[in-house]
Amino acid sequence: MQYLGEIISLGVAFSWTIAAMSCEVASKRLGVVVTNVWRMGLALALSVVMMWWFTGEAFPVHAGLESWVWLLLSGVVGYFFGDWCLFNSYITIGSRYGQLFMTLAPMFTAISAWAMMGQVMSLNSLIAMVVTMSGIAISVLSKGDGKRKVSLQLPLKGVLFGIGAGLGQGLGYVLSLVGQAHYKADVQAAVSADVWHGMEDYMSFSANLIRCIAGLVCYGIWLILKGDSKRWASSVHNRKGMLALVIAVLSGPFLGVSFSLMAGLYTDAGIASTLMATSPIMILLPAHYFFHEKITLKGVVGAVISVVGVSLFFLL
Repeated sequence: MQYLGEIISLGVAFSWTIAAMSCEVASKRLGVVVTNVWRMGLALALSVVMMWWFTGEAFPVHAGLESWVWLLLSGVVGYFFGDWCLFNSYITIGSRYGQLFMTLAPMFTAISAWAMMGQVMSLNSLIAMVVTMSGIAISVLSKGDGKRKVSLQLPLKGVLFGIGAGLGQGLGYVLSLVGQAHYKADVQAAVSADVWHGMEDYMSFSANLIRCIAGLVCYGIWLILKGDSKRWASSVHNRKGMLALVIAVLSGPFLGVSFSLMAGLYTDAGIASTLMATSPIMILLPAHYFFHEKITLKGVVGAVISVVGVSLFFLL
């Protein structure tokens, strides 16, 4: 089918939009930590089932110590720190702006890859960073009063949460790349070439399983330290919150991740990545309809410019 990859990529962006809005509802009803304990637990369970279904093994048995360390660290940075910031941004400034700040993730990915992996920071990447940050600035800054020429139209705490979410996503992704490189070497050393070719397509899922373990353990410890165990146990009675949570898990870590991997098989990776990054634009109308958030020309222009900035990372 022509343009199948492009259609799947847009479907992924829509899936992320549903996930973001569902996470906002779940976080406000259940709390950030409780929501993420359930979310990580369900994502881990789905990953185990998927691993067993496709590979016959429910656990990444071939991963060595170094692979585990890097992938667990990736889970701590991405799923724990990054998602904690992201979900708090949903509560503070809403999922619409939370998704806008997630366009910073490619910038932090490029910086992290340059610092940790020695990748070249090209002029194109620098231009993409400037364009992305300009789009965000247009959306969140307004004309100031008195001596201040500009002012934030959002709570500073929410903006910092948004930046932290982008940082966690970007740095966590680079850490996962390092971990997956070690994991790939471990698997290739442990199995025959024929077996490896059968497992190669599912490496990302098994690596993500390890990351989910780190996220679940961190959130679980925090839940206990905060004394929220009773709140977690009683959360099952909050039907709207649990429904939003299930939708978030299915549309985000499960369907979103699965179809994002599939999209790259049917179209150029740069095109797929760009189309999947359109959720800050796609979320504008649903956020207006469901959350009654006002759509302004400045907000639309800022979102479009941010997405253009993201596209420059992949298309130039």
